[in-house]
Amino acid sequence: MSRRRRRPLQEADNHDRWMVSYADFVTLLFAFFVVMYSISSVNKGKYETFSESLDQALFHNEKIQKEAEPIQIGVIPTTIQPIELPNLATAEERELSEEILQEKQRLSEVSEQFQGALQPYVESKLVGIKKHDFWVELEMNSELLFASGKAELSAKALPVLAKVAEVIRDVPNVINVEGYTDNVPISTGFYPSNWDLSSARATSVVKELVKNNIPATRLSAVGYGEFHPIADNKDEEGRFKNRRVVLVLMSQAFARYGMTDDERAKVLNLAPSQPSPPPETAVEKSPELPAQL
Repeated sequence: MSRRRRRPLQEADNHDRWMVSYADFVTLLFAFFVVMYSISSVNKGKYETFSESLDQALFHNEKIQKEAEPIQIGVIPTTIQPIELPNLATAEERELSEEILQEKQRLSEVSEQFQGALQPYVESKLVGIKKHDFWVELEMNSELLFASGKAELSAKALPVLAKVAEVIRDVPNVINVEGYTDNVPISTGFYPSNWDLSSARATSVVKELVKNNIPATRLSAVGYGEFHPIADNKDEEGRFKNRRVVLVLMSQAFARYGMTDDERAKVLNLAPSQPSPPPETAVEKSPELPAQL
C-alpha cells in the first residue's frame, strides 16, 4: 500500500497583522496623554502622594525631606558702619579753603547789589548779570552807552556807570572791561576796524569808572571786535545783543594782578613757587692772542 506523500501546507497570507501593532501603539499613546493630562492638572496633595508611592515602589526609600534646611550665615547687620577716613586736611588747609569761600560769598553779594541797583535796565534787557563761582559778569548793551559807530559815552550812560561804581568801589577785585561789536564792517577815520571800535568803547568805560573813584590799578580794557558773539549776526536782534560792553569782576585768586604768586599759592593750596635763578650774564671773552715767538 503506497503512502501518499503529504504536500506542505502553504501559509495563508495574513495582511491584517499590522493592526495588532497599531492597536498597541494607540493604547500606549492614549496612556501617555492620560498621564500628561493628569500632570497638567496636578493637585499638590495628590502629587506628593503619587511621588511617595513611586519612590517606595521603585527605590524603597523613606519619605524624602521636602523642605531644605536654611544655611546659617549669622545675623545680617541692618546698619552700615561708616568707614573712617583719615583727616587729610590740616587746620591751615581748612583756613585757606575758607578764604576761597569768603571770596565767592563776596562775589555773590556784588551780583545781588548789581541786580538791585540796575533793576530797571535789567527789566528792559539792556543790562544782564551772570554769576559764576569765581567771577561776575555785568553785561551792558552798547545802545545804553554809545551812539551808533561812536566810542564816546552818551549822556544816559553816565548815571548807569555811576551806579556801577558805587557797587564795585568797596570790593578789592580787579575788573576787566571788555568791548564787543557785531560783524558789520566799519571803516572810518577814527575806527578802521571793529577791533578799534570795541577797544575804544572799553577804554571809555574804564576812564569813566576812574572818574568815579575806582582805582586804575584794578581796571583793564580789552577789545574783542566782532568775535565771541552771543547771538546770531544774521538778523538785527542778534546784532543788537552782540554790541555790548562787559565788566568782569575776577576772583583775586585767578586774576593776574589780584595777588602775588605766593598769596595765590596760599589761597589755592598750592606749593609756593620757587624763585627763579638770576639770569646768567654773558662774559665777553677776549680773543686769544697768538703766542709771541
